[in-house]
Amino acid sequence: MYTEARKISLIEEVLKVDNEATLTALEAVLKKSRKKTIPAKKPSIYDFVGILTKKEASKMRTAIAETCETICADDWK
Repeated sequence: MYTEARKISLIEEVLKVDNEATLTALEAVLKKSRKKTIPAKKPSIYDFVGILTKKEASKMRTAIAETCETICADDWK
């Protein structure tokens, strides 16, 4: 929630800016930042390490193991 409050505060400060050079500089910083945050590759399962608890991950592995074996290649024809 703290991040959201910071964003709102920043937006309020930007709305007060009248200097064109300052706005141009802010735009440049945001564009540069956006380029760095865009992933160069498709996300993988390893991007989510740490999001699930060990218990949740264990349940997920069990569910995958139980259901993966039931798929029959002929069912898709």
